[in-house]
Amino acid sequence: MTAPEEQLCRARTETRAQIAALTADYAAVVEASKGSNADDEHDPEGQTIGFERAQLGSVLEQARARLAELDAAVARVADGSYGRCEVCGAPIGDARLEARPAARTCIQHA
Repeated sequence: MTAPEEQLCRARTETRAQIAALTADYAAVVEASKGSNADDEHDPEGQTIGFERAQLGSVLEQARARLAELDAAVARVADGSYGRCEVCGAPIGDARLEARPAARTCIQHA
């Protein structure tokens, strides 16, 4: 396995773990609100259940999008196009790929 493949594999594993944790958190929020008739829309104490559910849902969607980006990067490794800017074809800098392993463009076209 090459260094980019190892980095992408680690990132995918971490992202899948994040998705699993967020999914469990989301399910817990939904379950906790099932038996409650609390008026969370007018609760003066912090976040509402609806807001918390929306926030978790948004973060979960971001994690799923990141996983899709990482999967696409793995496909680019397989077809030999990984590390090349999709706009100009120039190599994507190592520092950029280390920071964003799923990067599709060089820093100039980011």
